[in-house]
Amino acid sequence: MSSEVAILVENVSKSFAIYETPRDRLKQFLLPRLRRLFGLAPKNYYREFKALSGVSFKMMRGETIGIIGRNGAGKSTLLQIICGTLAASEGSVDVRGRIAALLELGAGFNPEFTGRENAILNGELLGLSRREMELRLPEIEEFAGIGDFIDQPIKTYSSGMYVRLAFAVQACVDPEILIVDEALSVGDIGFQYKCFRRMEELRRKGVTILMVTHSTGSILEYADRCIVMDGGSIQVDTSDVLAAVLTYEKGMIAAKPGQVSDNDPELTEVTAEDLAAAQRRSMNDSVSEKRFGTARAIIERMDITRRDGSSFDQSPVVRSGEELTFRFTIASSEVLDDIALGVSITKTQGGDIWGDNNIRAGFPIVLERGRQVVEFSARLPISAGEYLVHCGLARIANGVREELDQRRPIQSIKFWSPREQVGVVFAPISAKAGTL
Repeated sequence: MSSEVAILVENVSKSFAIYETPRDRLKQFLLPRLRRLFGLAPKNYYREFKALSGVSFKMMRGETIGIIGRNGAGKSTLLQIICGTLAASEGSVDVRGRIAALLELGAGFNPEFTGRENAILNGELLGLSRREMELRLPEIEEFAGIGDFIDQPIKTYSSGMYVRLAFAVQACVDPEILIVDEALSVGDIGFQYKCFRRMEELRRKGVTILMVTHSTGSILEYADRCIVMDGGSIQVDTSDVLAAVLTYEKGMIAAKPGQVSDNDPELTEVTAEDLAAAQRRSMNDSVSEKRFGTARAIIERMDITRRDGSSFDQSPVVRSGEELTFRFTIASSEVLDDIALGVSITKTQGGDIWGDNNIRAGFPIVLERGRQVVEFSARLPISAGEYLVHCGLARIANGVREELDQRRPIQSIKFWSPREQVGVVFAPISAKAGTL
């Protein structure tokens, strides 16, 4: 990493005027002038909202910094000021290098122009010549993967096509500084995976990357440094990325209102109808859970605990190689044998990482009517990052598989490893040398 400064932010503050009604906005435009004419003291008809307050930090060339914080913390406002699309009320920003930013979906695109025309125009705005952009267009077209729509007006694009083209342009123009603000969450899983691979390539080339995301797994995986923002100011700025993520996660957990247990309080009788109703209404919206099956038996809840019994609320990031226990609460409306209960982990960008079930483990399960608990334990040497946990319950009798309850995914999980490695398995080598 170079010692040269790429971005210098000094004591930046930003205030916005908040008007209660359109009438107040008109008053603010007219009345202060009239009051001055008559020698009266000025009066404001708005309240001031301070989005940023005294923000300062230095970013070195080749560094990757992740900024995290709850909604309204000031993250996006800060990025807009760094990119020059918003002026600071106080302070200064010095950016040294060609900057490519993906702040908003299709920002800077003309809806009447075609995708090809917009790509060339955006490249020229970034300082490249038309000839240079024409040479890069095949790479942009291949990366965006929108086919013949490249020659159609932008106004005909879906939101997914917008973000594909926007990211393709920014990533393929060889920026010196890349700034990304949650824009990749719009794309599908396959495209997100392609974007993260491209960002990793840019990172290896020494591109300075500043990313705002709610995905702390991405921060753990990619960031050299992490900034936690809250209330318009920096709370944590450290190269100890794990410590920053833990601070943020614990703050988010503490801020949550009291949560109702995952056990459905209406599920007092374990009948087929009750289980089917619970399956339809009990899903984890935070991970866009999809759930299906005959519901003769369901996975009512899954809890993950550590060997010492602590829960994720106490420590929301798992250390690679740590032993975990997956505790399933299963409700069945009847006696069912030949049961297959499985759990798996995938990357958020797609691709299986790990999975196992009771059949492979040589542990037969017979469900009785009512509720029962099954526990799986395993050590998972998985590299740092954010992943998704899936589980499923099925009955396999006489070669016929009946899906009882599939929960895909049921929750997310974050891993941390003490040093960076290639791939998803954390298996550090031990090395020694000798003479012959």
